[in-house]
Amino acid sequence: MAYNSLIDRTGVASLIPIEYSKELLNMVTTEGSVVMRLARRLRNMARYQETLPVISALPTAYFVNGETGLKQTTEVSWEDKSIYAAEVAAIIPIPESVLDDADLDIWAEVRPLIGEALGLVIDNAVLYGTNAPSTWPTAIVTAAGTASNTVALGTGADLYEDILGEDGTIALLEADGYMATGHVAHLTMRGKLRGLRDADGGLLFTASPQAANSYMLDGVGIEFPLNGAASSSYPLISGQWNQLVYAMRQDITWKILTEAVIQDGSGNIVYNLAQQDMIALRVVMRLGFQLPNPINRINTSSTTRYPFAVLTG
Repeated sequence: MAYNSLIDRTGVASLIPIEYSKELLNMVTTEGSVVMRLARRLRNMARYQETLPVISALPTAYFVNGETGLKQTTEVSWEDKSIYAAEVAAIIPIPESVLDDADLDIWAEVRPLIGEALGLVIDNAVLYGTNAPSTWPTAIVTAAGTASNTVALGTGADLYEDILGEDGTIALLEADGYMATGHVAHLTMRGKLRGLRDADGGLLFTASPQAANSYMLDGVGIEFPLNGAASSSYPLISGQWNQLVYAMRQDITWKILTEAVIQDGSGNIVYNLAQQDMIALRVVMRLGFQLPNPINRINTSSTTRYPFAVLTG
């Protein structure tokens, strides 16, 4: 009885399209990660660390006193903010019995799983700081709290006031010189929004029980992540998302593993690919995030200025 039979690279290579990197990256940015979909992408990084010049002092203009008055000077200054690349990876084990099914498009099966896995870890890191690299900026919900850009659910007379009232989350954002360009919400917010009524008892978000609802706040769409990244503790995150930037250091690459073992954090073997008749697809990408938060005319204090506001549960 043999124990060393396995499927080699040539046995599965034809199942992976040539344009795998572009296809996978598109899957992560458009479907897997809500953060990457809303944030602004910079040019690709040429090295592990790159510096972004961020304006820290604004120029001032003056009226000249009379025809012979002296013109005054002003300054403009910049400070450096660094963006660091971190590695994000996922391993997708696949039983060989799955490959034996001739009617199964293995790439179609694996692709959304990879996009979801990469998107989930990125969104959790950027939004909540979960397992985030130490070189990445402070998590959005944490930094918004430090800047006093949070409103507890139930603070106002109703949900509408908590979000769109003069003391709501959107107003906090505007007080810092930013405009909301998008919202990320937990799925439970759909029910809360559907239940909102005006003074006459009419539903604000539901025109017809049979029609699909369009969820928008102040003319801006709401994203409801289905990858598991949204948190009920922070049911709504609003912000000017182009202030959050990211850059790719390495596009997505993949490698077929056939004779490896997969271990957990304690060193226990979870899968022995050769003995369990499995292969694994290892996917790796490197990217970095930064939130420069440059000075603006509305709020010149870096302590209280922040381009995101959060409704807390």
